[in-house]
Amino acid sequence: MAVLYGPYQSSMKNKDGKKLFYPRVVRTGNVGIAQIADEIAGYSSLSSGDVKNCIDNLVTVMTQHLQTSQSVTLEGFGTFRVVMKAGGKGVETAKEVSASQASLTVRFQPCTTKNLDRTVATRSMVTGVKCMRFDLADNVTTGGETPDPNPGGGSGGDDGEAPDPTV
Repeated sequence: MAVLYGPYQSSMKNKDGKKLFYPRVVRTGNVGIAQIADEIAGYSSLSSGDVKNCIDNLVTVMTQHLQTSQSVTLEGFGTFRVVMKAGGKGVETAKEVSASQASLTVRFQPCTTKNLDRTVATRSMVTGVKCMRFDLADNVTTGGETPDPNPGGGSGGDDGEAPDPTV
């Protein structure tokens, strides 16, 4: 198995006025809780219904903790936390600051691991993964779906996966 990628053209021009191409992950489908529960049940003595119930309860309990300004760490997986995004709506004094200036979102930080050379790796879930360009691959298995080389529609994208073209 490999992570598939394809080329996409940035909507922003670089300092030379050119719209450059960058690699972007091509998604081949989506996996929901039912499929995850079935697969976890295959590794355990629990039924897929029991696993789905546990996942549903995990989401409920995590939501309760996140809504009380706590972060939630799942060892071996990562940490979830609530952050406020102000969006440029500043005010003159600290007394005027209110929650209406921002929106709330949940951020996820993958767990960190130590590499053999004692450096810290924050992407442990993708360590050692192989990448393959989807349009050059033989027999790409996509679960019956056609890979979308440009997820999100536009060439620039707004999902935070693109590098900064001004660099």
